[in-house]
Amino acid sequence: MALHAVAQKYRQQSPLVFCLTNTVVSNFTANVLLASGASPAMTDLPGEAGPFAQAASAVLVNLGTPSTEQLTAMEEAVQSASAAGTPWVLDPVAVGALPVRTEFARRIVRQRPTLIRGNASEILALAGRQSASRGVDALDEVSAALAAGRELATEHDCVVAISGQADAIIDATRTVLVHTNGIGLTRMTGGGCALGAVCAGMVAVHDDPFEATIAAHGFYGLAAEKALAGSSGPGSFAVAFLDALSAADPGELKTLKYEELNHA
Repeated sequence: MALHAVAQKYRQQSPLVFCLTNTVVSNFTANVLLASGASPAMTDLPGEAGPFAQAASAVLVNLGTPSTEQLTAMEEAVQSASAAGTPWVLDPVAVGALPVRTEFARRIVRQRPTLIRGNASEILALAGRQSASRGVDALDEVSAALAAGRELATEHDCVVAISGQADAIIDATRTVLVHTNGIGLTRMTGGGCALGAVCAGMVAVHDDPFEATIAAHGFYGLAAEKALAGSSGPGSFAVAFLDALSAADPGELKTLKYEELNHA
């Protein structure tokens, strides 16, 4: 896979990523998109979300802090994105742990997202399986969610990314584990949520969303490794991470460690 070429196109094309995301991470997500080479748009107003989704390169729907108004805007955006052929990413934050967002996620996933990106507990819950979580934190291992990820990928004709010590990227016929040290991202808020936005940008510029999602995870994870090496704590890590994304060389993806699994 020419993963570096995906990252190069991302930088060259600077996709416009329309983010309907949570209030905790909105600023950080916008800065991550800018640092990595994309263009962010952050709004969730009903009446505007639909037209914006048609004009954007990609759409991110993140369920971290839903309100009634935001859910309306999300549904508008998803319907418009699906009608226009705009790729969209679903990040089902805390699905399975809280009822309103769980029901909403199970409804909009029928609109065929390009990518579903979540932790193991969220993926299990979205697939209707038993899961264990503590708020937004997964208590399930990635390996426990692989079958659920394959089920979602097949049923909804999409890619599924499961975050963990090694990130699993799945479609109907392929499964890959991406190995990077992203421990620094777990010590601040927004690390996973912003990754969903970068994934949206990558799938917007490449015709194989499976490869684009691997490239996004590799690009993001390698920057996190550099930031961890050059920081002394979560505060300095967050700044170093933005700098590492900005300075990242797409060619470094040629050395990315990933493992292809048999699709049982």
